[in-house]
Amino acid sequence: MPDFDIIGLGEPLVELNQARQEPGRYLQGFGGDTSNTVIAAARQGARCAYLTRVGDDAFGAQFRELWRSEGVDTAGVQVDADAHTGVYFVQHGPEGHAFSYLRRGSAASLMTPALLESGLVERARYLHVSGISLAISTSACDTVFAAMARARAAGTAVSLDSNLRLRLWPLDRARAILREALTRADVFLPSMDDMRHLTGHEDPERTLDWIREAGAPGVVVLKLGRHGALLDEGGARAAVSAFRVEAVDATGAGDCFAGNLLARRCRGDAWPAAVRYANAAAALSTLGYGAVDPLPGPADVARLLAAGTDGG
Repeated sequence: MPDFDIIGLGEPLVELNQARQEPGRYLQGFGGDTSNTVIAAARQGARCAYLTRVGDDAFGAQFRELWRSEGVDTAGVQVDADAHTGVYFVQHGPEGHAFSYLRRGSAASLMTPALLESGLVERARYLHVSGISLAISTSACDTVFAAMARARAAGTAVSLDSNLRLRLWPLDRARAILREALTRADVFLPSMDDMRHLTGHEDPERTLDWIREAGAPGVVVLKLGRHGALLDEGGARAAVSAFRVEAVDATGAGDCFAGNLLARRCRGDAWPAAVRYANAAAALSTLGYGAVDPLPGPADVARLLAAGTDGG
């Protein structure tokens, strides 16, 4: 039995989230897509670890303490004495939330395949990576592909979240690299918002066709926001409804979805049940501000599932 259920690899970012009632005030939290994912999974009881680099600064120390407090193993976290921990700001307006980043030259952006020498990838059931880690630098991109290769050699399943951020790279480069990466993923978790840019399609079924034609070999779960998700197991497709809640902040909801999905798969759920559970958890994560604080525990998700507000 592997030592860990889920190993995340990527970029942690300190979050400064604008207070709705006081626009000039920002609340500190924590973010970074794959970090959010492993914390979400750990709150569901999954055995998790994280691979990254942080600065030798107060924010880096806070992250290491956060992961330890959440039960996420930090043996694969390197501390860089010469680079800073990244930061991002969340602002809220009529069009939703907007992000601004201070990440150039961050410790995580300087990761290299040497990060993988800890051997953690080979000791997990799932390796979880994302499009953001592929985009932040050439060396980080190389590290993700090296991790995927090591996972494949060791029998560790690879989970890939598209998490397209066009501020980080040109669309043509993003399309080419994500298209290559999805061919190496056992689980691909794109959002419809991302895939509109990559494929030009508005229809979820046509989008899934494009993903399959691009070479995705495993399970694909296309996230549709308030419309739920579309599950493609290769031989069949099924729509899984979203849960109705009064959302206040969707920051990190997709990361919550990924962590809960993988955690439930590690618990033995079939794919449709795991997707429904992940939909419920993601809905709950939108009820509070920030990426980490609102991540739900098992009892919270169980109550929402029992309420049955997903139309299922």
